[in-house]
Amino acid sequence: MQLFVCLVHYTKPFEEVSLYLNEHRSYLKKGYEAGFLLASGPRIPKTGGIIIGKFVDENAAKSFAKNDPFTQHNVAQYEIMPFEPVLYAEILKDFLES
Repeated sequence: MQLFVCLVHYTKPFEEVSLYLNEHRSYLKKGYEAGFLLASGPRIPKTGGIIIGKFVDENAAKSFAKNDPFTQHNVAQYEIMPFEPVLYAEILKDFLES
């Protein structure tokens, strides 16, 4: 498993993005329940969001992005960046090493 930072860029005005916000959050919730998402939330100002998660590889991260309701409704695009944590808080050890 590899850690990825996913930058979500809104491609439509937030008013349109917000129509799919509950559906998007429900989708993310499944990732938390499955144990592969660490954190997510909107950027400030609300021009997109950030999602941090573990995926088998970049293709798995791209598949996750493709199935996000934001992507499927064409209101956002993902920028996916692999990340190798070298130093981290002890509280993250179980998540990062599992």
